Amino acid sequence: MPLTPDELFAFLDRLGIPHRTVEHPPLFTVEQSKALRGTIPGGHTKNLFLRDKKATVFLVVADEEADIDLKTLHHRLGAGRFSFGPADLMRELLGVEPGAVTPFGLVHDTQARVHVVLDRAMMEHETLNYHPLVNTMTTSIARDDLLKFLHATGHDPRIEQVSGRPATA
Repeated sequence: MPLTPDELFAFLDRLGIPHRTVEHPPLFTVEQSKALRGTIPGGHTKNLFLRDKKATVFLVVADEEADIDLKTLHHRLGAGRFSFGPADLMRELLGVEPGAVTPFGLVHDTQARVHVVLDRAMMEHETLNYHPLVNTMTTSIARDDLLKFLHATGHDPRIEQVSGRPATA
């Protein structure tokens, strides 16, 4: 049974992770969430639940403005070609519905089947904002506390440049 937002907040409290949550109407897209600017400070994000041709699952977390080319992203990450993961797999692994994809859902992935990739540009923000398992709230946490949360859930994230042009050597 998926956790409720209150159970997620209790988990964050047990980890000593300060958090602040704002309730709002349901948000399904980055465009809809932009209406909250000024109300919720910090980096606002988008989360891509992806599966490659080998059935490996990825959660790519980036700044909401990130330009991510799915046709080339698999090369950057050393994976097979990507497609969006199906909703039933999202529910199974992250315990969330489409429109509420969030790194907080990794609390449900107890077998660490999801490979987590954090965009380097997003990690420049000191405060980051994510849905707390539902898309009617946004929770703010510190960048370093996101890493603490991910490690506590058994996920060792990769921090990579996933947006914009590939870095040159």
